[in-house]
Amino acid sequence: MKILFPILAFIGGIAVAIQGQINGGLGKKAGVLEAAFISFGIGTLALFFTVIFFGKGNLFVVTTVPKWQLIGGLLGAIYVIVAVFSVPKIGVAPTLAAVIAGQIIMGIIIDHFGLFGGTRIPIDMKKIVAMVLLFISIYLFNQK
Repeated sequence: MKILFPILAFIGGIAVAIQGQINGGLGKKAGVLEAAFISFGIGTLALFFTVIFFGKGNLFVVTTVPKWQLIGGLLGAIYVIVAVFSVPKIGVAPTLAAVIAGQIIMGIIIDHFGLFGGTRIPIDMKKIVAMVLLFISIYLFNQK
């Protein structure tokens, strides 16, 4: 069971890479913002039907949670817009290298300070070295 979640995350990463290329191509034909809107519209429909057939939670909780917890969709939209704009210009791999670096660095900051209700996991030297290596990888990905 311990291997299930890393495998699911790996599959999610594959989906994001494919999505980046597909949305980048759509952005060339429809426009960046329009492609992001189309992508989110189709994703919203997919989630709508998934909730109808498999959901067991409570959508009305939206009225009771802290309002800052509702910005996840906005942050997802920012990511899709950035990916639609960046992939055609620099490619899927460099875009994802930068995205992953941003995710890991922000994740380290969130963990270190226990932001957004998370458990505090202090930064250490291994994480600092990993961040430096991430920046080196982004540099190498973007070299011609």
